[in-house]
Amino acid sequence: MSSFATSSDGTRIAYDADGSGPPVILVGGAMQFRGFDSNTVAMAKLLAARGYTVINFDRRGRGESAQAPSFTLADTIEDLRALIDAAGAPSALFGSSSGGSICLAAAAAGLPVTAMVLWETPLGEELGTDSAANLAGLREKLAAGDGDDVIAYYMKDMPPEWLEGARSSPGWPVMTSMGPSLEADTESLAWTQSAPRAELWASIQAPTLALVGEQTLPIMPPAADSIAANVPHGSTGVIPAANHSWEPDVMATRIAAFLGSLA
Repeated sequence: MSSFATSSDGTRIAYDADGSGPPVILVGGAMQFRGFDSNTVAMAKLLAARGYTVINFDRRGRGESAQAPSFTLADTIEDLRALIDAAGAPSALFGSSSGGSICLAAAAAGLPVTAMVLWETPLGEELGTDSAANLAGLREKLAAGDGDDVIAYYMKDMPPEWLEGARSSPGWPVMTSMGPSLEADTESLAWTQSAPRAELWASIQAPTLALVGEQTLPIMPPAADSIAANVPHGSTGVIPAANHSWEPDVMATRIAAFLGSLA
């Protein structure tokens, strides 16, 4: 049965907590929530078995956290603040894809974050304008109210076969229902280009591991290198993985090894 944390605007955030030990909060990227992402559900249980309290939550606008008045990056940071309070202690964060840029923004905002593992965060060029343009375009699509167009726009820079596969899958209606929540993903990526990253991330004291897969998209290794170079305590790593996805046991093992090295 789900537990719930209440964010600062009254939005109820649904989550599962598995295991006992230092808390780790899993921050999903685009299209991820507990009922739609069995990989992360499985990884949460495997990581919990390694001695952690693992919190896997539905971001606002998704799953059991579907009802919310707005979906900004600031809203999502407040949701994380509520989850950290529910955990009862400063927490490590695992950010998947654009969930990684949300984690960086949360840590820079001063949330009590002990460490971060960031998986293939798709950062554009430092000080670039592409993500800001994407945010403006996404907001136009959201205002027009066509869920199909919102998802197609969000995925326009991804390999075309990903969008084709999504459109033909039974999960497409679920994806289109999540459109409003993609504002926080896009806004967080735009934020990473809004100023020199060393300045944006100077206050982040949490040790941060930026991971990529052995087979990955060209954007990902430079993005991981940029994270490691610009957070005060950053490093990079490579795991056996491909197509922006990973095996639950591989990821749980890597997260536990990194967090264990800091103990």
